Amino acid sequence: MFSDGFPDQFGGEKFSKFKTKHFKRLLTEISGKNMSQQKEFLTNTFKKWKGENEQTDDVLVLGIKL
Repeated sequence: MFSDGFPDQFGGEKFSKFKTKHFKRLLTEISGKNMSQQKEFLTNTFKKWKGENEQTDDVLVLGIKL
C-alpha cells in the first residue's frame, strides 16, 4: 500500500513525476529482497530522484510480510 507521494514527486533529469507505473515496476523488482533492504532501496531511490528539489507531498509506503 502506498500514498501518491512517491509517484507524484518531481525530479530526475527532466524534472518530471516519478509516476505510478514506474513505482509499481520498482516494487515488483525489489519484491525478492528482505524488508530492510526494500526500505533502504526505496529511500535511496526517492532521494536520488528528488535530488535538490523540494519534496512535494507526504510519502507513505507500507509493506506487510506474510
